[in-house]
Amino acid sequence: MKLAPHLHRLGNDLVACYLVDTAEGITLIDAGLPGHWRDLQRELRSLGKSVDDIRGLVLTHGDSDHIGFAERLRSTHGVPVFVHAADAVRTRTGEKPKVAFGPMRLGPTLGFFGYSIRKNGLRTRYVGEVTEIGDGDVLDLPGNPVIVGMPGHSPGSVAVHVPLADAVFVGDALTTRHVLTGRAGPQPAPFTDDPAEALSSLDRIAGLSASWVLPGHGAPWRTSPAQVSEAVRKG
Repeated sequence: MKLAPHLHRLGNDLVACYLVDTAEGITLIDAGLPGHWRDLQRELRSLGKSVDDIRGLVLTHGDSDHIGFAERLRSTHGVPVFVHAADAVRTRTGEKPKVAFGPMRLGPTLGFFGYSIRKNGLRTRYVGEVTEIGDGDVLDLPGNPVIVGMPGHSPGSVAVHVPLADAVFVGDALTTRHVLTGRAGPQPAPFTDDPAEALSSLDRIAGLSASWVLPGHGAPWRTSPAQVSEAVRKG
C-alpha cells in the first residue's frame, strides 16, 4: 500500500514492514512474517519492479515477526540484511530472554497469533548471515537510511530515519496498536526486554525531522517523532 511518495507499507496494523522506492532502487525496512513475501511481490509488481531492484533489507531488531522473509531474500536473491550488532545473534539464532506478556485481552491476542499463523509465522527461518550496523551509521542504500540506536525492546533495537521518505521507522520501540489488548494510539510495545530503557530511548527520535512515524505494529502515524514520543510517555 502506497503511503506517500517513495513510501509503501506491506502487511497491516497487526504486523507491518515497509518499502522505500527510489530511482536508485529499493530499501526494505523489516521483513514481517514469512507470508508477507506474497505482499512484497504484489507491491513490487504495482511499481513495475522486481526483487532484483531491492538493494538491502534493514531490520529494526531481530525478533521473528520482523525477520519473516529475510533469509529467503538473502539466500535466494543475494540481498544483504543489516541489523544492529547487539541483535545479530538474535537474528541468526532466535536466542532471546523470556519476557512477561503483560496486559492482554483474549480477542486481540487470538487475532494477533491467528494472523501470525496464517502468515506462516511458525515457519520463520533465521538469517544465516547479517551485516552488522551501529548507532549513527548512514547506510549506502537507496534513501541513505540513518540508524538511530533505540535499546530497550531488545539490545539492538533501532529506528531507521529516511529523510527522502520523510519517515522514521521505529520497529517495536513503540507501537500504535497493542497486539495483545487491541488498544490504539502511541504506547509502549509488548514483549519488551527492558521497558524503562525503551521509554528512555524515545528521546533519541524526538529531534528527528519526519512527518511519518511507522511502527511494526499499528497504524502509520502522521505526525512528528517528538509528538509521538510525548504521547507514549503520557500513556
